[in-house]
Amino acid sequence: MALDPDLTTAFDWALQVERFFAALMQAAAAGPNSNAQPELGGKLLYAGKLDGEGRALTVAANIAGAASLGATADQDAGKQVVRDGVVDFLVTSLDEALRILKNEIRKRETVAVCVAVAPQAVEREMLERGVLPDLLRPGAAATPQCAAFLSLGAQQIQLPSPKKNPALLTWRVAAAPAEWLPKLDGLALGCLPQADGAARRWLRFAPRYLGRRSQGVRLLRCNEETAQRFLEQVRDQVERGEIKVPVEVNLTASADTKLHNFTPPTC
Repeated sequence: MALDPDLTTAFDWALQVERFFAALMQAAAAGPNSNAQPELGGKLLYAGKLDGEGRALTVAANIAGAASLGATADQDAGKQVVRDGVVDFLVTSLDEALRILKNEIRKRETVAVCVAVAPQAVEREMLERGVLPDLLRPGAAATPQCAAFLSLGAQQIQLPSPKKNPALLTWRVAAAPAEWLPKLDGLALGCLPQADGAARRWLRFAPRYLGRRSQGVRLLRCNEETAQRFLEQVRDQVERGEIKVPVEVNLTASADTKLHNFTPPTC
């Protein structure tokens, strides 16, 4: 099951989102109410321009449970991020965005809003009105307005080193992904330590928010022990026919990549 170009793109997208998610979970873990189930309910992320990086960051914020605000003056791009499920609402003014955001932040609900205005104009208005986001994208200090947000107490998220969880698992199935990927996700969830709240949250919510672009592939960063437990359980269930389609699992650990193909006895 060699990756076709569409799946390669899906994997790259998921990997970019996962890296931002890990950065957001670092910010959540540093908060005063952090625990084994980190999340960012009640926090506002300003994602800035909804370019490729801004889209990935917004999806990561959705998975992390935050409210997020982005901007683009490109009307077609704004409509596309709604169609792709990256944002929930496309509005024409900061006023409209704040009405939605304030209500959802108060309830600690996840929501993503895009303002169809140039980011610099949105940022200037935010400063004038005293709207201070909790979190900013990496490199945000390069713009004067975001530098001002930082000086007022906003936090710029930092991309993490992959060394904390050195193994990268990916898996996919040869057929019926809507039926079999959730079962594999459940196996992976059962292999994770209860204390690894960030990875558990990723497994639960990433399939919902990554959307169609990544519906055929899954990935998870974890320690090598978790990865090996997952491989053993997949092998066992496929060999016993409990999983009735071929499964491909790729494990990258210690600078080594190994591809594992499991085929049920009836295939």
